[in-house]
Amino acid sequence: MTQVVTQQTGASSLTGLLLPLSDRALLVPNVALAELIPYRAPQASPGLPAWLLGQIAWRDLRLPLLSFEAAAGGEVRVGPGARVAVLNALGGRPHVKFIALLLQGIPRSLRLEENLPRANAPLSVLELDAVQLGTDLARIPDLMALEQMLADAGLI
Repeated sequence: MTQVVTQQTGASSLTGLLLPLSDRALLVPNVALAELIPYRAPQASPGLPAWLLGQIAWRDLRLPLLSFEAAAGGEVRVGPGARVAVLNALGGRPHVKFIALLLQGIPRSLRLEENLPRANAPLSVLELDAVQLGTDLARIPDLMALEQMLADAGLI
C-alpha cells in the first residue's frame, strides 16, 4: 500500500531545497545540490568580479565560489552561519561539473507540489520566477545564467 501511495504522489510532487541567502531564499530541486560544506575563506585573485569570491578546494577540485546576491546586483555578506553549497553544473561543459554558492545557513528540504503559487515579486536578471511557500517567498534561480556569467568572464 505504501508503495502505491508513493508512486501516485511522486508524479505530482518533488523535493526541493530552500537555500538561505542574506537577502532572499532560492528554491532549487534537491538534485541540484551535490554537497553542503562549511564556509572557508576562498583563495582570491586580483581583478575578479565582485560576485566571484575566489576559488575553494573541494575534494580534488578547485571550484569558483559565487555570491548570488552580488551577481544579482546586491552586496556580498558572509555571516556567522555561512555555508557553501556545491551545486551540480548544468551547462554541459565537460571541464565544469560543479560550482560553489555562498549560503547564509543550512538549506531546508521541502516537499513541493506541482502547482506552486506564483508570487508577485520583482526579479533580478538571475531569477526565473518567484513562488510563495506558505509564509516564505522563494525565488527560482537561473543557474544556467549564473554559470554563463562565469564563462563570459573567462573564468571557466
